[in-house]
Amino acid sequence: MSHTTHDGGVAVNAIPPIDEGLTPAQLAAKYGLAVSGARPSLPGYVRQLWGRRHFILAFSQAKLTAQYSQAKLGQLWQVATPLLNAGVYYFIFGVILHASRGLSQDVYIPFLVTGVFVFTFTQSSVMSGVRAISGNLGLVRALHFPRASLPISFSLQQLQQLLFSMIVMFVVAIGFGSYPSLGWLLIVPVLLLQFLFNTGLALIVARMGAKTPDLAQLMPFVLRTWMYTSGVMFSINKMMEGRSEIAVRLLQVNPAAVYMDLMRYALIDGYGASNLPPHVWAIALFWAVAVFAGGFVYFWKAEERYGRG
Repeated sequence: MSHTTHDGGVAVNAIPPIDEGLTPAQLAAKYGLAVSGARPSLPGYVRQLWGRRHFILAFSQAKLTAQYSQAKLGQLWQVATPLLNAGVYYFIFGVILHASRGLSQDVYIPFLVTGVFVFTFTQSSVMSGVRAISGNLGLVRALHFPRASLPISFSLQQLQQLLFSMIVMFVVAIGFGSYPSLGWLLIVPVLLLQFLFNTGLALIVARMGAKTPDLAQLMPFVLRTWMYTSGVMFSINKMMEGRSEIAVRLLQVNPAAVYMDLMRYALIDGYGASNLPPHVWAIALFWAVAVFAGGFVYFWKAEERYGRG
């Protein structure tokens, strides 16, 4: 716009900016801008994770391969480490402390090996999860991807490691008289439920560890306490004979004990249903679904804060 001044000159008025008066939110909406790293909706987040499924699998396999790359025995340590742990626990608890109370040696040795391997699956998933974000900040800050990919990938890595270790579990079970049967098919749903439970735990501690990295130093003490109260080295039923029924049930419904005892029930001929709490499959399903769903939502709620600050 222009007009003539009193001395005959022409003055041009400034054209008002077309975005004048718009708030930052209105400007962002007008030009299709979004907050970098903003948390998507829960269904959108699930779709993003599904789209990264190949990355999650490849990342877990790469981590598994690299885990023992500096050791001369390489991947054999995946089996040797829990087997050596089982040997140490057998010497201390089976030979010295006689924790095999009520179980024959043909049952106790596969009982112990199974317990150590199955609890190690949960223990390793939690320890990997607590460092999933804090230990991979370079990756988190450099690339845009759903952060839940990391704890899920680490849990998948531990599942693959357990599958290698189960070769030893099978050999030990057969060596002590528990031969393959239809009952061994129960191993599949037990592993699936425990994997869901472990992944939920990994998601929970991943968020906690992202905010408080020192949690990784405390977690081994928490896990060790959990192991000693979960019946890894002893039968809860036999050890708690004559004690309060409520105390026995509370120890038996501990999720670590539930998954160990279900695996033992499936694998060991002499470990009958009397060693399991009532409604054990419903309890196992509850722990898996509740912890996975709760852990997933808990982790998702902090999605936009990972790697910042």
